[in-house]
Amino acid sequence: MNIKRNWAGIVSGFLLFTVVCLSLSLNVTGAFRASGHSELGLLFFVLPGAAASFLSRRGEVIRPLLGAMLAAPVCLLLMRVLFVSSRSFLQELAWLMSGVFWCALGALCFLFVRRMLHRRRHRK
Repeated sequence: MNIKRNWAGIVSGFLLFTVVCLSLSLNVTGAFRASGHSELGLLFFVLPGAAASFLSRRGEVIRPLLGAMLAAPVCLLLMRVLFVSSRSFLQELAWLMSGVFWCALGALCFLFVRRMLHRRRHRK
């Protein structure tokens, strides 16, 4: 059971990061560009980090981050092969690394909220 719990954060982080990346590449590109805020979609990468941290043992941050780092090259390859992009390779790489950052931030936010709720419960 412990081994499965260790891999849950990595696998869920990998899958959710890939899903968010592909959904942003498919659906949202025109919506945010029309509003003038093309990179608001990066905030969606907080969700895979928080979900993977929830599934990790003790709400770790490293496992969701590792899952996102493993998913980034796969997403870059899929984006270059499947979609015609107006961005250069380095711009897409920077966008994906920003997604990894936001994913780690989501895991940290989940850990913070979890600790605050745990402290509040023990004070009463």
